[in-house]
Amino acid sequence: MLITDYFKKFLNSSQSSGIVLIVCVLISLLVANSSAGAAFQNLLDTKIGTELFHLNYSVSIWINDGLMAIFFLLVGLEIKREIVEGELSSFKSASLPIVAAVGGMVVPGLIYFFFNHGSEYAGGWAIPMATDIAFSLAIISMLGKRAPLSLKIFLAALAIVDDLGAILVIAIFYTDQIEWVYLGLSALMVAILVTFNLLKFTKHIWYIIPGIFLWYFMHHSGIHATIAGVLLALTIPTNISTTEISPLEKMEQKLHLPVNFLIMPIFALANTNILFKEGMVDDLFSNFGYGIIFGLVLGKVIGINLFSYIFIKLKISSLPDQVSWSQMLGAGLLAGIGFTMSIFIALLSFKGHPEIQDEAKFAILIASVISGFAGFSLLKYIGKKREHSED
Repeated sequence: MLITDYFKKFLNSSQSSGIVLIVCVLISLLVANSSAGAAFQNLLDTKIGTELFHLNYSVSIWINDGLMAIFFLLVGLEIKREIVEGELSSFKSASLPIVAAVGGMVVPGLIYFFFNHGSEYAGGWAIPMATDIAFSLAIISMLGKRAPLSLKIFLAALAIVDDLGAILVIAIFYTDQIEWVYLGLSALMVAILVTFNLLKFTKHIWYIIPGIFLWYFMHHSGIHATIAGVLLALTIPTNISTTEISPLEKMEQKLHLPVNFLIMPIFALANTNILFKEGMVDDLFSNFGYGIIFGLVLGKVIGINLFSYIFIKLKISSLPDQVSWSQMLGAGLLAGIGFTMSIFIALLSFKGHPEIQDEAKFAILIASVISGFAGFSLLKYIGKKREHSED
């Protein structure tokens, strides 16, 4: 199995950043439910920017549309590198995490649809489809040697493919109105970036400047601006050399620290500020709550393992090295930690409905805690059992 050095760094950084994210979630919840909660919300609603270029947005929009585009740039770089030289570089190696990711999106979506079709919550069908890379990898990394490296790589590859799927869902289904002039200008920026790639321009500045314009045009086109990050990433030059560091890998190295320890914590602080209200727990026991919680907790593990089992039986894919089906169940549970991406999709699904957004956030939080605890406990138990059998 091909394991790139950058993939190992990705796993290591995910463990540390996941701990930081947990701390930020707790801080955000405490602030939201303290006397500082109203002031914090006012800060998020404060508009900054200029009307000159139609860039006068609230702090929360700058975070969700601006900073998150940088997050998706890093995700796009991860995807491209793994396609070129890593876990997704061949059909055999890529098939299982791809198939598992598809199953982990389809089944949760169907569960949510079952509970909420025809209701005012129907538009949130994509909420339980997402897997949070940072949290899921942070928890599996905490298991140390009790979780095989191949299982960690499988979960990382699955989460990356899952994020790609979430990106496509956002682009296709969560776009309100297309402004074709701006979309055409976005296409022009992509063409320029591809040309720079074909001409083998390697300095980052050749890609960053058109990338900024791409974000601006994409934001005004009606398609969610975070897509610009992925499109930019796919045009950054890379190679399969193990000795020469490519521009893609250099950018990846530079982005890991700010994304994992600044952008994602800021996103968690800004978007987990759930004000606990009377009756919020009761809302969990509604079709809306069931759709999110059952979708993440049960839908993920069922979809991932069902699709994996079918393709392994058809001999198209194979289990990761030294990984059992019980460990695959544990990985499927960890994939039910939807946190960042699920909240992000919930915000897009219910724009202008803060009460529904808060209900969704709370259900996502509960589901993610259940999935994370269950997955960690199962994998820890299996790991201990294996250690004793080897002794």
